[in-house]
Amino acid sequence: MPKSGRVVICCNHVTMRDPILVAAVHKRQVYYMAKAELFENKFVAKIISSLGAFPVHRGQGGDVDAMASARKLLENEEVVGIFIEGTRSRTGELLKPKTGAVMLAHETQSPILPMCITARDGKVPTMFSRLAISCGELIMPEELGIEKDNAASYRKAARMVMSKISALRERDLEALEKKHKD
Repeated sequence: MPKSGRVVICCNHVTMRDPILVAAVHKRQVYYMAKAELFENKFVAKIISSLGAFPVHRGQGGDVDAMASARKLLENEEVVGIFIEGTRSRTGELLKPKTGAVMLAHETQSPILPMCITARDGKVPTMFSRLAISCGELIMPEELGIEKDNAASYRKAARMVMSKISALRERDLEALEKKHKD
């Protein structure tokens, strides 16, 4: 993670505590898009807002307000965390990536930091599961290969980012298994 400057963190999503896990490994404040339903409970809304979350209305072809909030944060040289799958995995396996994160990175010329949260068995981690939380190399905006602002270019870039996350996952699964055997 760079010490300063705009960054989009793209991470897989396996538990409700993922935003806390991601933030715990970075010294900088990370701002997250969180599903709007979480903000319906005032107590929960207060807690997650204090952690840097802002609402996104999913399934509406891209929430204009959430994207505007994320753009503004990035223009102010902040860090925006996005769970690229758009929802939590119920199995621990990686899901198909959504395009919003790469679209945002491209539009704001922000580098992407791929991250992966992996449980030892590759499944959804329990509260006391051994985890690996890892970061890959920064992906610079020009490396996304987006030449045209169209859905196909964004899907291709999202798959590339997800391939980096998948490589982190495979590496971490091997390391966790080796550590378990030792």
